Amino acid sequence: MALNLITLRDSSVVMTLSGRGSERNDKQIIEQRKEEHIAITVSKNTVASYNFWDDVVLEHNALPEVDYEEIDLTTKFLNKKLGLPLMITGITGGFRKAKDINAYLARIAEEYQIPMGVGSQRAMLVKKSLAYTYSVIREYDIPIRIANIGAPQLRELSLDDLKYLVDEIEAHAIAIHLNYLQEIVQPEGDREARGVLQRISEVVKEIGVPVIVKETGAGISGNVAKKIIKVGVSAIDASGVSGTSFSAVEYYRALRTQDDRRANMGRLLWDWGIPAPLAVINCRRAINASRKRVYLIGSGGIRHGLDIARALVLGADIAGIARRALEMYFRGENLDPIVEELKAVMFLTGSRTVKHLKGVRYYIIGKLAEFVKR
Repeated sequence: MALNLITLRDSSVVMTLSGRGSERNDKQIIEQRKEEHIAITVSKNTVASYNFWDDVVLEHNALPEVDYEEIDLTTKFLNKKLGLPLMITGITGGFRKAKDINAYLARIAEEYQIPMGVGSQRAMLVKKSLAYTYSVIREYDIPIRIANIGAPQLRELSLDDLKYLVDEIEAHAIAIHLNYLQEIVQPEGDREARGVLQRISEVVKEIGVPVIVKETGAGISGNVAKKIIKVGVSAIDASGVSGTSFSAVEYYRALRTQDDRRANMGRLLWDWGIPAPLAVINCRRAINASRKRVYLIGSGGIRHGLDIARALVLGADIAGIARRALEMYFRGENLDPIVEELKAVMFLTGSRTVKHLKGVRYYIIGKLAEFVKR
């Protein structure tokens, strides 16, 4: 499949000066925005200027003492067995084509027995007829299905709203995404953040499924991780800088609507955030210090099996892919190349299991080394 299957609509986003329109316009804005995000991501340069995973070097083992065929990729996440230490993080939903994307990725998640999240489900709360674009993943035997809602929307949503999101896709967990970088650049963004941590705490106690708190490409610091851990979340997705920049995505949206101020903001904050490997390191330290069983996902710019190995060596339990998964959909690919790459790295480091891989010695070089020194 070509990367231009989804094209941007020609119409401008309709909104009031405050960024909030009528109920009808809110529905139109959200649905159009979902489609634009995918279209821009696959057709424009929206990645961070630097991929910090390249600054993590794993020590080669010239005498592996392991046979390639005995390498075991299985692991556990949220107490469930996975086929390999990887998940498809929340990508999309809320417009017609999203059903096809989610169905394709769900088939992959089923085949390789890895977790899969859906994109923000806010759209199906505003317009329930869009629920099918998310719920399609129920048709597949995925070990862990993950619902998804943005932290900025938490204050206005009831427990029943959140349970609806979980029930509609028969989710085993729910992710709450922290996307304030995107919100501050987005013309119609939600910029109210007071009280969100307390609301996360309430959701953890009431929702009845594990709660994952995730960033969307700007990274979670050690201090923020400590706060999240304290309220009882089950997992953290550190999701730092290296992959898709939502500031970049919003930059292109602003260009289309000739919103120069927002375009300038998007360009200015293109690389804003914590490098993805550093976010993993700092979150792992916070988790270890807490002595609680909190799972850690390493994401943000994961491209191949080597990056997955790097994330695990730095302390992640599993890695997460979004952009790479989207590329698989448009190219008609599966996870076989990534599996082969990961097994090759495990062989070359003498790692028979994922647990062994986590103990491999590593070196930090380049730009990332400057961050780690501080």
